[in-house]
Amino acid sequence: MTTGLPPTLVFDTDCVLCAGSVRFVLAHERDDRLHFMGAWSVEGLALAARCGFTAEDLNGTFLLVYDGRALTRSDAALAVARHLRAPWRWFRLFRMVPKPLRDRLYSLVARYRYRLFGRREDCARVPPEQRHRFHGVRPADPPHP
Repeated sequence: MTTGLPPTLVFDTDCVLCAGSVRFVLAHERDDRLHFMGAWSVEGLALAARCGFTAEDLNGTFLLVYDGRALTRSDAALAVARHLRAPWRWFRLFRMVPKPLRDRLYSLVARYRYRLFGRREDCARVPPEQRHRFHGVRPADPPHP
């Protein structure tokens, strides 16, 4: 599968935890190779479909598409860690935990994410200087004078 895109993280733009995770990545990344796409946008749904996923499959997970691969759940989260500076990139060590256990924990948090962290329609806001890396995500509101 080739998408012609740089490494792209598809995320739930209505999930406060997911949008916060993207802000965390932006604050701690060691490079700016990752791009971001709203899961419920036309672009996000089309990319998911090209990778064999439906909108329902996207509910409660990240989708990371890179190098012809599509990763979800804990595999996607751990692959994102490779783009972070130390010490955050060391989260990749959790790959040693068996995948079924990692994914079970991931799914538990995902199932209750709105209850635990909240939900706001389109809570992800794109910083103007990062706009070129975001697709299908509402830009940040302009500053008020």
